[in-house]
Amino acid sequence: MQQQQQIQLDLDENMGQGVYSNLVMITHSPSEIILDFARMMPGLPKAKIVSRIIMTPQHAKLLLKALEDNIKKYESRFGEIKLHGIEQKKLGFVKDEE
Repeated sequence: MQQQQQIQLDLDENMGQGVYSNLVMITHSPSEIILDFARMMPGLPKAKIVSRIIMTPQHAKLLLKALEDNIKKYESRFGEIKLHGIEQKKLGFVKDEE
């Protein structure tokens, strides 16, 4: 059985504050997945990108699996996350269509 390596993370004070995002635009190339996290304010026609994450397709798939696992754990503890019939694009999460 392979033992998992412990990784220590260094989180400076500014990064520890985090940023709020209610919109993410996802684009890709053959070698990269790009996540542009943005904040859209009510009544304003423009969203401001607050963070860009670039990763390999393999790391993006690992992120997807980790998010699925964590959402299952969250819902088992706090109950189902309800989307109330909101379409995916209206949620602020937009995927690149081919």
